[in-house]
Amino acid sequence: MKALTFGLSLIRHGETQYNKEGLLQGQAIDSPLSDIGLQQAEAAGCYLKDVAFSNVFVSDMLRAQQTAETIMKHNRSCSGVQMVCDSLLKEKSFGIAEGQRVQDVREMAKAAGQSFPDFTPPKGETQEQVKERVKEFLEKTLQQIGAEHWRDRGEDESSFSAQSETSPVEGQADDGVRGVPVHALVVTHGAYMCVAVRFFVEELHCSLPPGSDKAHMFALSPNTGLCRFLLTMRKEDDRFKLSGIRCVFVHRGGGHVKK
Repeated sequence: MKALTFGLSLIRHGETQYNKEGLLQGQAIDSPLSDIGLQQAEAAGCYLKDVAFSNVFVSDMLRAQQTAETIMKHNRSCSGVQMVCDSLLKEKSFGIAEGQRVQDVREMAKAAGQSFPDFTPPKGETQEQVKERVKEFLEKTLQQIGAEHWRDRGEDESSFSAQSETSPVEGQADDGVRGVPVHALVVTHGAYMCVAVRFFVEELHCSLPPGSDKAHMFALSPNTGLCRFLLTMRKEDDRFKLSGIRCVFVHRGGGHVKK
């Protein structure tokens, strides 16, 4: 059966002053990158400069857009690629807790008998509401990539599965996407990425890298931390549907060292 496999690389924005001070930003606080955040974005851009991207999707918040612009500036393949800003990729809303210390909100969660990632401050988004945004973005992305690339890139599914299963992870910037002609970069936020990865693993039954554990998979990615997945789609009744997903690596960061 004909199929199309494409890479999906999620990257968290660089550091802001709020990150540095341990404060929640969420959606109401649209802060720019700090000096360190700008350096992180430059480092990410240098790390990814030779990785080919066919599509770039970005949260409509300033810190994500600055990160994406810096990465694209360094990237050899992005000169003809348009950055698409999408509000579906914005950070989780933390309601009345935005601007407060992360530690204070952790204590609020503990007092409510919940863990911090699952806790919803008053007027904030629930994990389920964020997951709905993730699902809507994924569906929109499948249809867009299918419409743009299916005719030229769709191939026999068996050839892709054999390639993806044997693709080595060597600590290189193009791990998992060597020879994969369609590759989307998604620049978003930490809490959003946590929800996305959990959804991929728990509900889409994403296959995990060898030796990985869920505690690490579901952890918060560092600023400019990178997670990469390979998705395979089929065409059914003029719609594109996900038929498989595999995680190549998660949370590669810390200056994008090889690990």
